[in-house]
Amino acid sequence: MASFGWKRKIGEKVSKATSQQFEAEAADDKGLVDDDEDNWVHATKRRKEVLLEDCMKKSKQLKDEGANLAENRRYREAIHKWDEALQLTPEDATLYEMKSQVLMSLHEMFPAVHAAEMAVQRNPRSWDAWQTLGRAQLGLGEIALAIRSFQVSLHIFPMNPEVWKEDLSWARKLHEQQEKATKTEAVQALAKAKEFAQESIPDYDFESDEIVAVCAAIAEKEKALSAAKTVVIVSASGTVETVTEKEDCATTPDDTIFIRAR
Repeated sequence: MASFGWKRKIGEKVSKATSQQFEAEAADDKGLVDDDEDNWVHATKRRKEVLLEDCMKKSKQLKDEGANLAENRRYREAIHKWDEALQLTPEDATLYEMKSQVLMSLHEMFPAVHAAEMAVQRNPRSWDAWQTLGRAQLGLGEIALAIRSFQVSLHIFPMNPEVWKEDLSWARKLHEQQEKATKTEAVQALAKAKEFAQESIPDYDFESDEIVAVCAAIAEKEKALSAAKTVVIVSASGTVETVTEKEDCATTPDDTIFIRAR
């Protein structure tokens, strides 16, 4: 029967030189792995940069093509080009702002406001995006919102004479006209209500011969109904009998009657 004894640790007989050589080779392999990882990350990053550059280049080309189409009043084709460009660069506020202008030219105000709002969201510091948004809102009749948008545009670029003299001035004039029209309508409605309330009730002649005659006829009819009353009597056998009774001599039905209706 074999006896169990103490086991030596693995590698105990490995020489120091061999161990140092193994460690050196492992360090070299680790360096190669690290270099490969660095090269892979760098290559991936470079591919992304190249792809982004290609997208921006293609987007700019589509933007310029759309601008040329818009100048020639080919608005639908221009919008199509800009939509393609937005697929490549969805954060380009200029594309949305240009699209909003063209939509206003097509009298499509709701999409124009939406496109201008997208431009403002992507670049809140763009004074021309705020100006376009104000014009689109003005086209919808949202005068107060348009004034605010023009004011933001001027806050960003105070020296813009176009917004001062044309957009904001025109919007304020429309706002004043709107307020005057609202006040006029309110005054007219109030005057009409007062006039209706002050209308006199027609003066009827309650002592005319016609009204006296009608009242006399109604009184005679009521007197006749109170003097004689009609009673419907239904017997147990199902016989229906109509009896007219007087105020001073009303008859009492016998025990065979179980329903009495007037």
